[in-house]
Amino acid sequence: MFKRIRDDIEAVFARDPAARSRAEVLLCYPGLHALLLHRLAHRLWTSGWLLLARWISQLGRFLTGIEIHPGARIGERFFIDHGMGVVIGETAEIGDDVTLYQGVTLGGVSGDPGKRHPTLEDGVVVGAGAAVLGPFTVGRGARIGSNAVVLQAVEPHSTVVGVPGHAVARRLATAGKSCFPAYGNEPGATADPVLVAIDQLCSRVEQLENQLAAVHGQGADQQADAETPRVLVANLRR
Repeated sequence: MFKRIRDDIEAVFARDPAARSRAEVLLCYPGLHALLLHRLAHRLWTSGWLLLARWISQLGRFLTGIEIHPGARIGERFFIDHGMGVVIGETAEIGDDVTLYQGVTLGGVSGDPGKRHPTLEDGVVVGAGAAVLGPFTVGRGARIGSNAVVLQAVEPHSTVVGVPGHAVARRLATAGKSCFPAYGNEPGATADPVLVAIDQLCSRVEQLENQLAAVHGQGADQQADAETPRVLVANLRR
């Protein structure tokens, strides 16, 4: 138990440069408080103390603003940064070294019993305000951009943005530690493909309109040149 707590604290230091001491992390990080309370609630839940587990879960929600159902399964070195408004459903499964930012929802879209919430494999990062909804898997090392709404499975080491979520990039798995992408954002790889296509379409329409205006302008000049002799003849007759 103490080793797990120590690993959770070290995970905060590894991913948040604002952390300055272990005492500060223990006293001032609601994500860690919610995780510690969840460990206890989950132990009670799996032991059959369902009501007490739910009460501890609600206590954690009241104290931290983070709601984790005691039935959710969470791996090692899990980190919730800031954390306010995070919701993790009953059948959610979270692997090791996963990071969530504030406002994330791991929710279900079905009222049927059984698996209703997503599975996040090791190393996943979910940006602020994102919603991952449904009983599918987000692959190892995937990144979910801020405010994305993900409704289907995500390939490992890919980046997903937009509403609904679109995969915009896929990285090769690399050994060793890589740069941590805060808020699931990776420069140069998070543009929504739908918005990019719309921008390209608007640029093309503007280009065609300019070409059409130029053609109409040339036609008007030619027509004016053709009318000039007729005007002169009419004036002479007068």
